[in-house]
Amino acid sequence: MAHPIMFQDDDPLLARVRTIALAFPEAEEKISHGRPAFFTQKVFCYFGGSVRIDQEWVAHDAAIMVRPDPADDPALRQDPRFWVPAYLGPSGWLGIDLDAEKEGADTDWQEIAELIDASYRVTAPRRLVRELDAR
Repeated sequence: MAHPIMFQDDDPLLARVRTIALAFPEAEEKISHGRPAFFTQKVFCYFGGSVRIDQEWVAHDAAIMVRPDPADDPALRQDPRFWVPAYLGPSGWLGIDLDAEKEGADTDWQEIAELIDASYRVTAPRRLVRELDAR
């Protein structure tokens, strides 16, 4: 059974994430488990995710999930803005919400771009990372 689509294609936050993610060498987009996923040979960013809290699923529809740089991972896990996503968390993935509706939580798009860049570098083939560095 296919997963239901869990996003709006015209979401302005998704549009910003697409602009960032698809600028990387050979990056493409697909739908995986009902959500946009950006990948080369492996996925480096998902738009949206969820967490299981007290046996209840909590959706984070306006968020990204990334694989952080291993050097940054411990600090990010201490930052209360980050959460460990269901299913992907045990593989080192973290999520961060994008919506700025929370009090004092304006999305820092430079930080989001850096997180996506780090995740790309962790997951992409070395030749693509070299191509990125040569830009």
